[in-house]
Amino acid sequence: MKVLWVKSELLHPVDKGGKIRTFEMLRHLMRSHEVTYLCLSSPTDAADARERASEYCHHLQTVPWSEPKRFSTGFYVDLAKNLASPLPYVIQKYKQPQMRQFLARSDARREFDVVVCDFLTPSANVPRRLHAATVLFEHNVETVLWERTFQNEKNPVKKGYFFGQAVKMRAYEHLLCKRYDAVAAVSEPDAQAIRQRFGVKDVYAVPTGVDFDFFSPLPQDHALKLAREPFDLVFTGSMDWMPNEDAILFFADEILPRIAAEIPQVRVTVVGRNPTPTLQALAKREPKITLTGRVDDVRPYIDRSAVYIVPLRVGGGTRIKIYEAMGMQRAVVSTTIGAEGLPVENGKEIVLADDPAHFAQQVIRLIHDTEAREAIEIAARKAVVERFGWDRATDALVDIMERARNKRARRHHR
Repeated sequence: MKVLWVKSELLHPVDKGGKIRTFEMLRHLMRSHEVTYLCLSSPTDAADARERASEYCHHLQTVPWSEPKRFSTGFYVDLAKNLASPLPYVIQKYKQPQMRQFLARSDARREFDVVVCDFLTPSANVPRRLHAATVLFEHNVETVLWERTFQNEKNPVKKGYFFGQAVKMRAYEHLLCKRYDAVAAVSEPDAQAIRQRFGVKDVYAVPTGVDFDFFSPLPQDHALKLAREPFDLVFTGSMDWMPNEDAILFFADEILPRIAAEIPQVRVTVVGRNPTPTLQALAKREPKITLTGRVDDVRPYIDRSAVYIVPLRVGGGTRIKIYEAMGMQRAVVSTTIGAEGLPVENGKEIVLADDPAHFAQQVIRLIHDTEAREAIEIAARKAVVERFGWDRATDALVDIMERARNKRARRHHR
């Protein structure tokens, strides 16, 4: 197949869940199919981002684009302007006529068999009528993400804004899911949510995977190996993403004090790019929390930790970070939302806890009970190796693309 993959950004650095999923699946996809990658390019792109695109596509097409710096005057002006738009802000800000024109010209020349829109973010640039089959790749059910953000927000101004965005997203996501020949979701629960919420039939699940050769326990002679810290907890993720910020604030306010009361030596390392001003202020007043910012390799931080934590209250899709920690043979304590959509067994391959007191209790238990912790670590690694490779995920996506092509062919023959 000739595949046009549409996304809002270049993939390097591959430093967040959505990028990791796309990168790994495209690497596998391009072995048997011709992949053209179409995206927006920004002045803030990494210096090697264009050059390294050859790692995941045969052909690269970029369209210039820029946005105001977050929290700048221009950023808040754009937020205010969006109040009058029917589009959610995260859709409107990526509208770029040049991308839409490229898609229209390419389709008129019948250059591609299938167009994959990766996330909803670039979807406003995909023409409504195309000859090529279309697949919408939903890494999250965005409506659910915005509804949860609204529900957990305490600031009344922000809460009102998030409510408005959730309403817009519900209408937009409904429209888009019905427009595409097929929708790919990252878990069966997400696929079922899309079917039920939007009345769409052609929705199929793509399992989440992990590169378990890369994410494996570091041997003692590895250059990045650090001594294991018996009281160190670790969280990884893009720290400018609202659900991750909320997770750490929630952990610091409601869970960490309970752990520290019993284990005063406990420390929390938060690994990930662009920590927000709110998180930076938190780290200044709470010496038990360390923010690393962006790192070249998260593995040493996961490897040295006693327990990997995922205290998410907001989010959608599936968390690749959990499989990465499992691959590195580390016990994970997560909320139910954090592990949502992952086929892992509570108490065997992962520990789930939603109440702050229960979450703290489980972390304390795993720090003290090394035998119980090691049993979970071994089972977690075994599950990743046996069930969660990227080849299975890519095969599922290829099947969805073929379904979309068959559906489009039937429509043309009517």
